[in-house]
This record gives sequence, structure tokens and C-alpha cells, in this order.
Amino acid sequence: MPADRRDLRRRLFALAAEQGGYFTAAQAKGIGYSYQAQAHHVGAGNWQRIDRGIFRLTEWVPDLHDDLARWTLWSRGRGVVSHQTALSVHGIGEFESAQVDLTVPPGFTSRDDAVRLHVADLPAGDVVDRSGFRVTTPARSLVDVAASGVDEDQLARAIAEARERGLVSMRQLRTLAETIDARAALYIERALRRIEAS
Repeated sequence: MPADRRDLRRRLFALAAEQGGYFTAAQAKGIGYSYQAQAHHVGAGNWQRIDRGIFRLTEWVPDLHDDLARWTLWSRGRGVVSHQTALSVHGIGEFESAQVDLTVPPGFTSRDDAVRLHVADLPAGDVVDRSGFRVTTPARSLVDVAASGVDEDQLARAIAEARERGLVSMRQLRTLAETIDARAALYIERALRRIEAS
């Protein structure tokens, strides 16, 4: 394999390693893979075509939450993992969803049945970086889930768990909920009362 091909492969692997093994056609093109070369690598089994313009290295060994990098690429970097999916990333609560929760800015138009979209402009302080994707903070995730009208017992258990682990405080949750959504503030308050009563 010529040195330039090895260099291309090394650069692509370095990029994909930061994105859960995923990369876009545009990113591959930017590294130096023509569209013809991309088709070759898919045909040869080196790359898996995941979605239109999104690939994954076939040799990549998936890690927990790597799939969320795919949805970041699908959203062209505009989506932030949020709500129940974010709580799963943080290891909080027992929420299960068949869809990935993504918060996107107003005007976002893409759709996919595997994704549940939420529209909001998220402040930088409500978002943290993970390898290949961004995710809402534990506090923001709990408030977002509360705003969606989740089961109060489930919410109370998740808040108690987050508090025990030092990820949120009661004051922080109350303040954030009051700022974001009146319904969330009500659900958070009810959940906190359940915790205090137990």
C-alpha cells in the first residue's frame, strides 16, 4: 500500500475514532477519498454504509453509546442528545425509549423514525461534550424529561439517584425548571416532595 494510502487510512481512522467509528462522505472527501474511492471501500467491505452519506469502519468494535455519534453526524452537528437518551448516557434512572432523543435548533427539518426531535436553543452551560456527540447535562436532562410529563415515581427515583451521585442539587433543579418550563417546575417540585417524604 503506497504511503499516501496509508496516510489517508490513518487520518480517516483518527477522525472516525473521535466519532464512534462513524464519518460522513464529506469528511472522507475532505481527507482525500474521492466518491469513487468511497464506493470502492463500501463494495470491498472496508466501510459500512449506515445512512445516506454516513459510513462506519467495518473493523470498528462498538462501544456503549457510540451509536449516538451517528445521529450527531445525521443532524450535521446540530443535534444534542437529550431527554431520556441523555439520562441513559449519564446512567441515571430507568428510562427506556425505542427512539433517540435529540434536541435541535428551530428550523431543523430532517426527520427519521428512529429519532424523537425536540426543538430548543440550548445554552452552552446545559451541554457537555462526549466522544463524538454532545449531551445535555444531568440537570437539564431531568428538567426536560419532567417537562415531557414522565411518570412521577420514575422521575423521583432518577432525581434521588442523581442527587446521591452528586450530579444535581435540589436548588439547581428548581431554578433550572422554573427558567425552562412551568410544567417541568411542577413535576420537579412534586418529585422532590416524594423524595423528602420517603
